[in-house]
Amino acid sequence: MAKAIHAMIRVLDEKRSAAFYEGAFGLQIAERLDFESFTLVYLSNAENSFELELTVNKSQTEPYDLGNGYGHLAFCVDDVVAEHKRFEAAGYAPRKLVDFAPDGEVIARFFFVQDPDGYEIEVLQKAGRYH
Repeated sequence: MAKAIHAMIRVLDEKRSAAFYEGAFGLQIAERLDFESFTLVYLSNAENSFELELTVNKSQTEPYDLGNGYGHLAFCVDDVVAEHKRFEAAGYAPRKLVDFAPDGEVIARFFFVQDPDGYEIEVLQKAGRYH
């Protein structure tokens, strides 16, 4: 069996991105590896061992082109309504809260938000397969 251990995204401003992920999702810096041309910053929280790796290429001065291949990261929370309100109050500009009910039964409740580099993040209510 294989175990997923991290996902990596490229970010323009390490401090701005680390502050967003800490404020929004409680992710803290687990390790920071600084090299001549780039820095790797591993973020995690006590919920699990999966990490988000921020790669900061020191020569990059323009925002990254995310292209059309990137999907999204997803986090599940205990109270998605409260988190939506918290995100609004923090100025993170979450999109509207959605009840996904393709056959009349709600199978997911979520909203999306963008991080400072434009990456899409889905925030889901803990329920069903999302826990």
